[in-house]
Amino acid sequence: MDYLKVSSKSSPASVAGAVAGMVKDGLPVTMQCVGAGAVNQAIKAIAIARGFLIPVGFDISCSPLFSDIYIEGQMRTAIRLTVNVHALSQATEQLPEYLSDRSALA
Repeated sequence: MDYLKVSSKSSPASVAGAVAGMVKDGLPVTMQCVGAGAVNQAIKAIAIARGFLIPVGFDISCSPLFSDIYIEGQMRTAIRLTVNVHALSQATEQLPEYLSDRSALA
């Protein structure tokens, strides 16, 4: 399985665009993060991606898990965030304002 590798230097908006694009294409999304800064950027990206996806009828959440990986011959603990996709049953015009207002989620 391929992962979106997120680092502490990753742009949350760029990662969010990749997540939203994969969700719209029906592809599974899992992000891999090593370190607190990387996890922070990944969580920000999920929040931004929600803002991109809610108006088009999707919502997302994530499920974290620990994974041991090798980086340059050393074992490290990564956090993998699996993105769960939820189809919204209501049209976005019927959503509460705080959910349909993308600027509130950014």
